[in-house]
Amino acid sequence: MGAGWGLTQPLSKIAVSEGYRHAGLIFWQMAIGAIILGVVQLIRRKRLRLDRSAVAIYLLIAFVGTLIPNTATYEAIRHLPSGLISIFLALVPMFAFPIALVLGNETFEIKRFLGLILGLFGVLLIIGPEASLPDRALIVFVPLALVAPFFYGFESNAVAKWGTAGLDPVEVLFGASLTGAILSLPVAIATGEFINPMPPWHGPDFAILGSGLIHVVVYCTYVWMVGRAGAVFAAQVSYLVTGFGVLWAMLILGERFSGWVWAAMGVMMIGMFLVQPRIRAKDLEGALETGQS
Repeated sequence: MGAGWGLTQPLSKIAVSEGYRHAGLIFWQMAIGAIILGVVQLIRRKRLRLDRSAVAIYLLIAFVGTLIPNTATYEAIRHLPSGLISIFLALVPMFAFPIALVLGNETFEIKRFLGLILGLFGVLLIIGPEASLPDRALIVFVPLALVAPFFYGFESNAVAKWGTAGLDPVEVLFGASLTGAILSLPVAIATGEFINPMPPWHGPDFAILGSGLIHVVVYCTYVWMVGRAGAVFAAQVSYLVTGFGVLWAMLILGERFSGWVWAAMGVMMIGMFLVQPRIRAKDLEGALETGQS
């Protein structure tokens, strides 16, 4: 899962490399997900719920989980290295913690607060020293790169706070993908950013397809993992998403990073370790028993 989600970052960099922009990219990402999950729903013989509470969940997940964060990410990744975008994803649990406090989902813990401080310090290591960014002018795009982890942190808290109206995760993702595709299509057409799916295909086109397929497969795997081993155990994938994202950026895109960036990554990893809920002994025991079975 970590390798798959980490790979979507350099694929996004490739997707924007020849002129494609966020509206067209988001439409196809959502459309690919809707098509694949629609087939899954047909196999499961489950109909799409269209009552008010279900539609509200689809809209929430579509906007907070994809439309808003991906709009910012696709613009940020046009200018910033893919590896930096992956490092910034380590901030998701750090943004999630203060949001959880505001919504009443969590109680204050000094250890997790220290993790939040370390995450902010990691950002300062990237935007502060002159050697951390390939061009100091790119610092203006860093706030855009922080939009996605903030909204991902809000998304998890919103689901924890208000639930999913009785929908299972596959139903939620299918409904959200279909909703996002419907909403983004007219925007893509109106802005001239619609991407023609007809051949010939080039690198960005294959990157879009690959990213969409990976997202659906990995997300469904994540849902399976949560059901078998628990949400806290499955959340540890966050470390691997960041690590693999940097590794893929180096292998595929040839990106290289200064010592300041590596230091920032280390600080953020420690911060993420402190912020995330701990795995209880019985959770780990249950996960190991599941793996053995």
